[in-house]
Amino acid sequence: MARDYYATLGVASDAGPDEIKRAYRRLARELHPDVNPDPGAQERFREVSVAYEVLSDPEKRRIVDLGGDPMGGAGGTGGGQDPFSAFGFGDIMDAFFGGQAGRGRGPRSRVQPGADALIRMRLTLEECATGVTRDLQVDTAVLCSDCSGSGCAPGTDTSTCDICNGSGEVQSVQRSFLGQVVTARPCPKCRGFGEVIADPCRKCGGDGRVRQRRSVAVRIPAGVADGMRVRLAGQGEVGAGGGPAGDLYVEVEEEPHELFTRDGADLHCTVELPMTAAALGATLPLPTLDGTEELHVEPGTQHGTVRTLRGKGMPRLRSTGRVDGFGDLMVHVDVTVPTKLDAKQTDLLRQLAALRGEEQPDLAAGSRNGHGLFSRLRGFSR
Repeated sequence: MARDYYATLGVASDAGPDEIKRAYRRLARELHPDVNPDPGAQERFREVSVAYEVLSDPEKRRIVDLGGDPMGGAGGTGGGQDPFSAFGFGDIMDAFFGGQAGRGRGPRSRVQPGADALIRMRLTLEECATGVTRDLQVDTAVLCSDCSGSGCAPGTDTSTCDICNGSGEVQSVQRSFLGQVVTARPCPKCRGFGEVIADPCRKCGGDGRVRQRRSVAVRIPAGVADGMRVRLAGQGEVGAGGGPAGDLYVEVEEEPHELFTRDGADLHCTVELPMTAAALGATLPLPTLDGTEELHVEPGTQHGTVRTLRGKGMPRLRSTGRVDGFGDLMVHVDVTVPTKLDAKQTDLLRQLAALRGEEQPDLAAGSRNGHGLFSRLRGFSR
């Protein structure tokens, strides 16, 4: 079902352009996000802006009056609409042969949607884990407080362009072997708007918006990672003519951590363990994001062993629960071998090697099928 744009602006279906314009400006001053922060008012402002864009365009308004919706595709080719115009074929015929050239496309609206804005926020790993709320200073275009987006000096209004008579375009006719060729281009005086601002607003210069630094509260949820973006609807650039604002995106830049490296929701860290502790076993204090945990190293732990602490990693976005909602902490054991020994330490190690029968390493020990390193090398040389 087509939307009722007249009801959105609160005007009758036979309302004139000036009445439609006044209704829009009245609602814009009441609902604009810079004036009314209510989320419902922001959505209502978008609807009002779309309704004004449609009803201020003669061609789009004609589609509405025929029962279609030029913004939602409901106009289609039914309801009496010219089927060729839906595909632009009528415009081609008009350009070459001059048929119905006078209908034009109508003036374009001064009210344009605003652009999105992007700002980056640096966070530590701990802040990414817990989430933060900050007040950011952003520099964007905001609604001009003097003219409320109209671009006109207070107490003045726009006037119909005397060059294009409000159509927003001027046409020229040339003769060719195909007949009359009609070309249309935006009016050079009003730039296609169909109306001119005789007395521009002193504050915004007729644009309806000014640049201003303002504070925006940003809530970063727990579990965000580097490169992720948080969207703040309607907090971006206000559009020309006081149009609806775009969105503000806050991109997370995660700072490197001195202990942990991150892989999604999992964390990794490396623990250097002396060979004696790896052989005898030990209990070590291990810092985590939740505090200090005891890491139990079993006797005989080998270099490269990975111990997994369940649920001690990063929180997962939009998840709950300690285990399912969190990643794991992977502890990589790096067994270190002393490089400098005194005489007593050397003698003790020799005694240990003798007790274990390890004075001379056996390269075949522990190999597959009883074949050692040198036997495998001989096999490759054959």
